[in-house]
Amino acid sequence: MSETLQVIRERRSCKSYKPDMIPEEVIQTIAEAGTWAPSGMGRQSAIIVAITNKELRDRLSRMNAQIMGAEMDPFYGAPVVLVVLADKKVPTHVYDGALVMENLLLAAADLGIGSCWIHRAKEEFESAEGKEILKALGIEGDYEGIGHCILGYPAAEPKEAAARKDSYIYYAR
Repeated sequence: MSETLQVIRERRSCKSYKPDMIPEEVIQTIAEAGTWAPSGMGRQSAIIVAITNKELRDRLSRMNAQIMGAEMDPFYGAPVVLVVLADKKVPTHVYDGALVMENLLLAAADLGIGSCWIHRAKEEFESAEGKEILKALGIEGDYEGIGHCILGYPAAEPKEAAARKDSYIYYAR
């Protein structure tokens, strides 16, 4: 089996992280992998915001928890958040952003970094506070939040993969 297929099979969502920061070059490598995701007509509608600033990370966590209606850290203690947003003017923006997310998750797994896709980025960045954050970062345009790819060193062993359902693939031969 190829290394790529092995990473795809072995990647798991991590929901418990050590507080240790990932080296900048590893974050950059993972983020760059996201830039190589396919996109509709090659438009590259997605952008990635790499957040290592604890204050901003915690602010996004609070916003996310409020949207979820929970009192917890929806980022599970991960010290890094890669926010994927995509330009709403591009008809394929949601798909483009989803493909970026998958590349980020797979690249993290390949490098031994724990990751998980956290939702509610759409709601976060549709809010006045979310728009204010983007503006403060110098990001202009009409972007939809696609997801948060949280990153960190796993604090626990990953769970076993669930068995693949029998009705996953249908062939028309």
